[in-house]
Amino acid sequence: MLDHIKLERFTAFEQLSLKFSPGLNVFIGENGCGKTHLLKLVYAACDVSTSQKTFAEKINRVFLPSGEQIGRLVKRRSTSSTGSVDVTRTVQADGQDKSLTLRLSLSNHTKDPAKATVSGAHKQWQEHKLTSVYIPVKDMMANAPGFRSLYSLRNIHFEEVYADIIDRAFLGALKGPTDKDRKRLLDILQQSMEGKVISRNEEFFLKSPQGELEFTLLAEGIRKLGLLWVLIQNGTLLDGSVLLWDEPEANLNPKLMRTVVQILIELQRLGVQVFVTTHNYNLLKEFDLQLQPQDRVLFHSLFRDADRNVQAASFAHYDALQPNAIDDTLAMLADREIRQQMGGLGQ
Repeated sequence: MLDHIKLERFTAFEQLSLKFSPGLNVFIGENGCGKTHLLKLVYAACDVSTSQKTFAEKINRVFLPSGEQIGRLVKRRSTSSTGSVDVTRTVQADGQDKSLTLRLSLSNHTKDPAKATVSGAHKQWQEHKLTSVYIPVKDMMANAPGFRSLYSLRNIHFEEVYADIIDRAFLGALKGPTDKDRKRLLDILQQSMEGKVISRNEEFFLKSPQGELEFTLLAEGIRKLGLLWVLIQNGTLLDGSVLLWDEPEANLNPKLMRTVVQILIELQRLGVQVFVTTHNYNLLKEFDLQLQPQDRVLFHSLFRDADRNVQAASFAHYDALQPNAIDDTLAMLADREIRQQMGGLGQ
């Protein structure tokens, strides 16, 4: 379980210290406040426990700065500067909870990730495996055929999250019968998709009573549900794993948001730690309507202060969320509509 992240002069952040919920974490904020960057950092920290890459190497592959010069991730200044990232998690060791911190330190002159300093409990961090999956905004299910071999053989400018999500999707199914909790979630998704997902020759299909339809012909919203179905079916999303999803509402019909939120809340109830970013009021409202008092959730609002530095405020309840850029925009739209109608009455 991820507990905490601390940043100093890294990408959009001057200084930031943020505690996570062990269940569901929802991030909102205007563009440019670093929501996606936070998810990528958390994912990089999770992934090094299984990929056995260094924290610096994984961050470089996930962010892909120009020329793959990792020092470009240090917050820009006119003079030399240094930056750091600390990610803390809790593991079980000798029957007790133990806190581990993974730390990356670098300067804006650092070019090679191997020259960055990775410290903290790096060895112990890798000894305690942590399954994680990052779902980017761009759908990759329809682009899966041949992508993995191309990515491994050629230097193509794709952040590693795209190759990673395809690798997760192609994992084989778990042995044995499907447990009742996973079956319940799979049934919910199958009802919404009107079918289930199969793969053949690195291509995904939606199998329904009407036949098999390749993913290139499916609406992207259905592909999103299909990806969730695959990750649950193959056991990637089990108790103790981490799911990070950047803007799940992208290209998703508002009607399907109810299903997506239902699955995300159920996953956190089953022990999956969930991180989600959103710009969408409907998605936020679905969380507000479906969450129960026993659910473990934090809503994180990222915003810029008077000095234009990114700050964060976290709340256990949606109604307390401030500042709320999504609600504020909705209120402004309502106000403009009222003014427009009042102007018409005046004529």
